[in-house]
Amino acid sequence: MRHPRRFHPGEPRPPGTGRVRDDRPTGETIMPFIAAHDGAKLFFKDWGRGRPVVLIHGWPLDADMWEFQQRTVTEAGFRTIAYDRRGFGRSDQTWDGYDYDTLADDLKSVLDALDVQDVALVGFSMGGGEIARYMSRHGGARVTRAALVSSVTPYMLKTADNPDGVDPAVFDGMIAGLKKDRPNFMATFAKTFFGVGMLSSPVSSDLIEWTGTLAMRGSPKATTACVTAFAETDFRADMAAFRVPTLVIHGDADRTVPIDVSGKATAAAIPGAEFVVYDGAPHAVPFTHAERLNADLITFLKG
Repeated sequence: MRHPRRFHPGEPRPPGTGRVRDDRPTGETIMPFIAAHDGAKLFFKDWGRGRPVVLIHGWPLDADMWEFQQRTVTEAGFRTIAYDRRGFGRSDQTWDGYDYDTLADDLKSVLDALDVQDVALVGFSMGGGEIARYMSRHGGARVTRAALVSSVTPYMLKTADNPDGVDPAVFDGMIAGLKKDRPNFMATFAKTFFGVGMLSSPVSSDLIEWTGTLAMRGSPKATTACVTAFAETDFRADMAAFRVPTLVIHGDADRTVPIDVSGKATAAAIPGAEFVVYDGAPHAVPFTHAERLNADLITFLKG
């Protein structure tokens, strides 16, 4: 078995010094990880060559949710990078760090470790919040394009100054359901996520079962803490930091992240943003409208 090279103190390292290889016992498998600012290991997949496109997954999934996008975008001539958010998938299950400042710092760690430039960020659902906070907190460094798909921006929670937001009781109910019976909650949540009706479903039962498996790979703490994060984080001030071409895509039948409080408000808050509405689409457009999303993303990335 080959072991990863270890560098001695003061020894020069190649570009991307935050990039590490996992040295925990894994049989013959050595998996790629990036060291976050606090030492947490973030799993990533790095495919292809060309201009880099970083894919940021939604809650409660991991990088594998880009099943229908990463290969296609790579084949279109781009280098695609998808990573598991801390607490999910194969990344470290830290106890803390599920606020958006930390998550934006994790994104910075990924970009810095791989030393990529001219980057396009693509965020789905919760992942759109990471992009927004990164753009403001880190000045949009290295980024030249951004795409927000079914994003939770600019502010989900119903408050006195955000009267069209989602009632806090909805998020309280989600957390209660997760704590009581997380597998059951995920199975029920999937119906809304995918837009499953009484007599029809836009995706197969096998795909729903597979994404349920991805969801259960996340830690219970991360899963509930991230509900609080995407529900209560106000990104309205972050919107001014988008100074690059930005694509906003949202389904008008999204019952998970309603378009009026999210997609429409996000597009209105980012000057010059391109806003594309998918008629009749639920929240999970990377699955339910994969071919259309792929085409729209590739057109935008090549624009």
